[in-house]
Amino acid sequence: MDRLNGSARLMIVSDLDSTMVDHDDPQNLSLLRFNALWEAYYRHDSLLVFSTGRSPDSYQLLRAEKPLLTPDITVMSVGTEIACGESMVPDAGWEQYLNQRWDRDIVVEETSKFPELLPQSEIDQRPHKVSFYVEKDKALKIIGVLSERLEKRGLDVKIIYSSGIALDVLPRGAGKGQALAYLLKKFESDGKLPASTLVCGDSGNDAELLSVPQVYGVMVSNAQEELLQWYSENMRNNPSIIHATERCAAGIIQGIGSFCLGPNVSPRDIRDFQKCKVDIVNPGYDVVKFYLFYERWRRADIQKSTQHMQNFKSVFHSSCTLVHPSGTEQHIHQCVDEMESLHGDRQGNQFLVWVDRVSSSQIGLDTWLVKCAKWESHGAEKYCCLTTILMSSKAELPNDFVWLHVHQTWLDGYGVKQPGTWLI
Repeated sequence: MDRLNGSARLMIVSDLDSTMVDHDDPQNLSLLRFNALWEAYYRHDSLLVFSTGRSPDSYQLLRAEKPLLTPDITVMSVGTEIACGESMVPDAGWEQYLNQRWDRDIVVEETSKFPELLPQSEIDQRPHKVSFYVEKDKALKIIGVLSERLEKRGLDVKIIYSSGIALDVLPRGAGKGQALAYLLKKFESDGKLPASTLVCGDSGNDAELLSVPQVYGVMVSNAQEELLQWYSENMRNNPSIIHATERCAAGIIQGIGSFCLGPNVSPRDIRDFQKCKVDIVNPGYDVVKFYLFYERWRRADIQKSTQHMQNFKSVFHSSCTLVHPSGTEQHIHQCVDEMESLHGDRQGNQFLVWVDRVSSSQIGLDTWLVKCAKWESHGAEKYCCLTTILMSSKAELPNDFVWLHVHQTWLDGYGVKQPGTWLI
């Protein structure tokens, strides 16, 4: 990726549903643990790739529902679409490659001859993907017959059955594994092959990811039987693949630790930051830590005390100011004083704060410019500020930073309607 000067230290390639996202976890705790870990330790020099069976529209619906980070690359529709960056620019080379010996009209014509195949919703039908639901006891026979018919029509396709219900017809060269292999080849040709790659999944269509050579793999603890059976038959003796004991995103964190790929303790798991120092000069970690304290204060997860407020104030330079998204400027210590009265005003599990797209650049000997998207949610309400922070590293404490100036603007569609509401 262009945002990295060289090779990524780590590239994580993860399925979404029931892997990165735990739909049985209404508080999204494991996902938020991963988010904090990634933004604190990895965002600045690593790559995050989501590889999902969801179509682009379905993927955006999930992003609106869950606190997902913004990935560097998104592989969608079971490996038939690759999009890069926040703006999700399609990879034209991948589209051209998949057009070989593929004709969607012929696939639709032949599949219509099987009444057992129930078409999935229109949102899941894509240029290089035709998708159905079919009962498990009928799927195997249909796959064999359909493959022969499509081959006779001159097509070269693959049929993937996953989750005991979903059947996808794709070009032969498509799939999550092939999309990853394509990306790795591009990185290698650019001299930017990631130092390590960790793939993560839970269902049958993730088997191809785990089959890519020279990658580490983690099957989350809630992996479906079809994936575990594939592993037992094909990869049992592969030490680079593990079956985690933790669910979903917590299993991904476990995989990072199991293969010694980098830090694997999420800042969300650290209760007292004053007693936990990290051996890394990274303002991104400081931002994550700060907003976790902010969340805990308003939820009353930490005790109201003068010491806590002094520690909180010490983050800011005496002349630090905050420009609110409304355009109003205020001295930061006034904001902190106001926040003291907000202790416990969001008590309970519904209030959550997380940051996304944390980036930092050193613009002076001890001066840093940090940008991020800072999110707050409280029940159905969700707000986001695009935040820019000017920081200075403390000479006597090189791993700590002092905030010199904070500037916030609302992300379109995610502003607070009530005037006079101050955020930090």
